[in-house]
Amino acid sequence: MKKVVTLHPKKKNIPMHDRRLRVAAYCRVSTEHEEQDGSIELQENYYRALIDGNRNWTNAGIFSERTTGLKLKNRKQFNAMIRKCKSGKIDLILTKSISRFGRNTFDELKTLQDLRVLGVDVYFEQENLWLHDQQVQMLITLYCALAQNESENMSRNIRWGIRQGFKNGTSRFADFTCYGYRQDEKGNLIVHDTEAKVVQEIFEMRAAGFSLGKISEWLFENGILSPTGKERWSRETLNKILKNEKYVGDVMLQKTFVDNLFEGKQIINTGELDRVLIQNHHQGIIDRKLFAKVNGSDDQNND
Repeated sequence: MKKVVTLHPKKKNIPMHDRRLRVAAYCRVSTEHEEQDGSIELQENYYRALIDGNRNWTNAGIFSERTTGLKLKNRKQFNAMIRKCKSGKIDLILTKSISRFGRNTFDELKTLQDLRVLGVDVYFEQENLWLHDQQVQMLITLYCALAQNESENMSRNIRWGIRQGFKNGTSRFADFTCYGYRQDEKGNLIVHDTEAKVVQEIFEMRAAGFSLGKISEWLFENGILSPTGKERWSRETLNKILKNEKYVGDVMLQKTFVDNLFEGKQIINTGELDRVLIQNHHQGIIDRKLFAKVNGSDDQNND
């Protein structure tokens, strides 16, 4: 009886170090840890020497950045590396660990899946894992989840510290400058005399019944540039100045907050969290009666 047998060619399992590859490295340190600041240069030098020391490898780039948090869009070097992968210019990525590669489980797994489809391998040195090894897919998923959990806990601890600073009145956010103020050598708010006169005029005009449009026109005609250096003051800018309690010497903290760690979007605090008012924090520009008069009625013309 005739028998047909298909003989499949044996796949050669060539070690990665012996393959001719275009190799990149990704290095990242967290900006939350000052002690890591110098380690990024050490990582860069290490991977540069590792790649250049292999005659079968071509250096496809060392991508490094100092960044923290969970948002992928903020990691410019990482995204540049992925674009190069999609252009077919990278075969292998070397990185220190899964936590350095990313800390958002969804984003990281999506990126790794895209790299698998592109045929790009990733080597996580600390865990000794290769992306294309089928047996480690579950481990990578687990490591990603652990890395994300670590980042979330770190972010929560940082936010707790910031909010404690709010309540204690020691937060550095209280000394953020606005138009009319600068910081002295100790970081304390001090009045900028020239800008303070402009702020005073804005409040007095508003109290006298001038619309935001009329105030903007007056500022333009007198050649007074906006806080961002524009010739025209927007109604939004004027409105923010008129409602800013810093001009009477007070500071309101936690006006906004971050609700979703992954998105990192600032949300206006409308009662979800406690706000903290520090009174007489610095020298005011506007007296409280004038501030109250400007903000005490809702029927003023906004045109």
